[in-house]
Amino acid sequence: MNENKKDISISMKEASSKSLLIAIPAAILQTIPFVSLHGIPVIPPDANMAVYGFVLLLGILTHELIHMFAWAFFAKKPLNVFKLGFQWKTFTPYAHCKELMDIRPYRIGSYAPGLLLGILPWLISLFTGSILLFLFGLLYTTAAAGDFLILWIIRKVKPNTLVEDHPTNAGCFIIEQGEN
Repeated sequence: MNENKKDISISMKEASSKSLLIAIPAAILQTIPFVSLHGIPVIPPDANMAVYGFVLLLGILTHELIHMFAWAFFAKKPLNVFKLGFQWKTFTPYAHCKELMDIRPYRIGSYAPGLLLGILPWLISLFTGSILLFLFGLLYTTAAAGDFLILWIIRKVKPNTLVEDHPTNAGCFIIEQGEN
């Protein structure tokens, strides 16, 4: 059997700029319902911003850990095949899988942080009116814009396709299998 790799990734620099096309509309779409229900968000004067800042920084690490644990769980991979890091050139944290996986767990692991840290807290804020939860959800939905961009890039990849996470770009390689 012959394997060919097809690169379906974009540079981190390009991903950063293109993800704004997702982040800005997402922020608007999240802000409109919150403002409609609860008014213009104003941070309470008694809010401990140092704690909130720490929680936001911790959220960056948590975002990458969610990628890693979702891929490990759904692709049934040991944790030692994953690498967490930071690309200083583009100021981008990342989680990377060093082994092949099926496209389904790759997709799940790609959207999981945006769902768990962004959309879910935002939805809860709609019901509770919590401004800090709204801002947290808004921030982490927009922070996941690069992940949503990757999902858009791989949208046409067929089920049961093997992928290899790209080590330096946003996206992956598709492993196309053919007969010799």
